[in-house]
Amino acid sequence: MDLHDPVLHPRVEDDSIPALVARLTGDAREMVSAEVALAKAKVADATGRYKSAAVFFGAAGVLALAALVALLVGLILSLATVIGPGLATLAVVGVVLAVALVLALVGRSRLAGKVSA
Repeated sequence: MDLHDPVLHPRVEDDSIPALVARLTGDAREMVSAEVALAKAKVADATGRYKSAAVFFGAAGVLALAALVALLVGLILSLATVIGPGLATLAVVGVVLAVALVLALVGRSRLAGKVSA
């Protein structure tokens, strides 16, 4: 890189200190503006990728929930032949609620900062 190249570094007629400071200030403003624009572009790119991923995770969650419901219905129908539909429903719902209670208690203990074995 040639510091005396007139294309890259045009010679300014007035090389006084105030002129150089003014030029330096202008260059610094341009550099800051370019850095801010670059940061904005990076944030926009990351935001777009996270939005896209969130949509796919949401769709996966909905499908997983549908599969869980289908599994529980199948379990109720299978147990209904043995203990009847009412008791089968009660048994499956009771077990699912018990699992939900255990998970909620574990979550609450993690929020409280307790260490469980």
